[in-house]
Amino acid sequence: MLSFKEIKELIDLVAEKGLTGVEIERSGFRLRIEGHRGDSNGGSPVYYTPLPEAVRVSGGAAALPAAPSAVPEAPAAPVEEDTLHYIVSPIVGTFYRSASPEAAPFASPGDKVEKNKILCIIEAMKLMNEIESDVAGEIVKVFPQNGQPVEYGEKLFAIKAS
Repeated sequence: MLSFKEIKELIDLVAEKGLTGVEIERSGFRLRIEGHRGDSNGGSPVYYTPLPEAVRVSGGAAALPAAPSAVPEAPAAPVEEDTLHYIVSPIVGTFYRSASPEAAPFASPGDKVEKNKILCIIEAMKLMNEIESDVAGEIVKVFPQNGQPVEYGEKLFAIKAS
C-alpha cells in the first residue's frame, strides 16, 4: 500500500505534468488518479479500491472458439442481492463460456458448482485464462454474453454460496 505522502506526490506529479491520469496496482491495492479536465473544482479526483482476491486465474491451454455463439439462459429464481457472491474479471479480455463453440458451457444458471471449478475462459493477448469459482454454490446469473469483451473488475457470475 502507498503512504499518504506517496499518494500526494503522485497527485502533484499528475497535476504538474498535465497528465490525464495514472493507475497503479500493488499488493492488492489499486489507485487511480485522474488529471484536471477543465472541471470547476480544479482538483484531481483520487480513487482507490482493493483488488479482488476471490478470483483465481490460471493459464490454461484451451481452444479458442471460432465465433461467439448464443447460449440461451434459463430464468433464475430471484435471490437477495446481499446473499450473492460475485466472480469478477481479473483481466481485460474476451469472455467465453466454453472451450469451443461446439462444447457445452462450463457453467450455466441453475448449475451447482464446487470451489475451483472452471466457470469460463477469458482470452487476453492470445492467452486463455481459466476463471475458477472460489466458492461452492449455485450459479444464479451469467452477466456477459459469449464472445463479449470484459473489463477488469466487471461482474462475470453471481453465485448463491452454499
